[in-house]
Amino acid sequence: MAGVLRMQRVAVLGATGSIGTSALDVIARHPQQLCASVLAAGSQVDALLALCRTHAPAHAVIADAAFYPALRDGLQSAGLHTQAHTGDAALQALVASAACDTVVAAIVGAAGLPSTLAAARAGKRLLLANKESLVLAGDLLMQAARTHGAVIVPIDSEHNAIFQCLADGNPAARITLTASGGPFRGWTREHLAAVTPAQAVAHPKWSMGPKISVDSASLMNKGLEVIEAHHLFAVAADQIRVLVHPQSLVHSLVDFVDGSTLAQLGLPDMRTALAVGLGWPQRIASGVAPLDLLAQGGRLEFELPDVDAFPCLALAYAAMTAGGTAPAVLNAANEEAVSAFLQGRLGFLGIPDTVAATLDAMPAQPADTIETLLATDARARTYARQYIARVGGYA
Repeated sequence: MAGVLRMQRVAVLGATGSIGTSALDVIARHPQQLCASVLAAGSQVDALLALCRTHAPAHAVIADAAFYPALRDGLQSAGLHTQAHTGDAALQALVASAACDTVVAAIVGAAGLPSTLAAARAGKRLLLANKESLVLAGDLLMQAARTHGAVIVPIDSEHNAIFQCLADGNPAARITLTASGGPFRGWTREHLAAVTPAQAVAHPKWSMGPKISVDSASLMNKGLEVIEAHHLFAVAADQIRVLVHPQSLVHSLVDFVDGSTLAQLGLPDMRTALAVGLGWPQRIASGVAPLDLLAQGGRLEFELPDVDAFPCLALAYAAMTAGGTAPAVLNAANEEAVSAFLQGRLGFLGIPDTVAATLDAMPAQPADTIETLLATDARARTYARQYIARVGGYA
């Protein structure tokens, strides 16, 4: 690979999470082409310090200012020259600066939007794992990328698969996103009423953080991905379908006007998509083994999702169709509901109920500025919290 890539300085936002650590694994495999120049985390200062000792970035950012002294002192005691920073303003300044060429946007939730937008406006290569940025502000983010020449490579497995299938520049006639079905595939609403947080985060195929795991279990993750695909690939709602594929080997399919269908297959490991983003248009080693279909059982199964038992998917389609502020309301209400569920304050079926109630209470409005969207996000969270306080529990 020597000489194929120039040295890329990579900012990894959400470095201590599952996507961040996978990104760092791929980066470490290519020391002549890739280096982690900025590492950012929310509050896990010990984990961030451990990553700094391994990767020696030029900059480290902790979002929670209360942990800044521990970060600063830990870097000094380790004898590192890494500069310590705190706060979102510092992170935005770094991703927009010469400190990095590429930004891995893997901060979970709406908190990742400001830094993602900053990277797009700075014309960076943006490896996008923070789907909430597109759900909350898809039109603004894509416009910023077009205006400033940013290259967006989605690195969740489904959209990365579509990105690869569309590499020749031909538009899609239809996109099919696959879903594993999560840990509760085939369950009825009656069974889902008693689901616990421990059950919901035990995903059968993917290793993910708790919030994304719950979203996968409820199919909200797939709903958010439908909205994401709409923005990334300029396709309408009726051109996007979802199929449950329990083997999680076919990550997406794309139909073309000539009747051809392309699919991207691979083992369920985020390092493949990250290697695509870091190396594109070259292919670089990810550490993931090639797919052996026989070893994986030799079967590929597909079925329609059960939107009666898992209404979050239908809610996402409805929000995308309504447009404007509706996806921001959907996302905010879901984040609050998932947090309450993980804390034991809301039942699993309370997640879609909270989202539906919040969407009903806040009809779609035009969403032409980031200020409007952030204000909508705040109001939706307030409403969702009040709703949860009224109806919470495992009834």
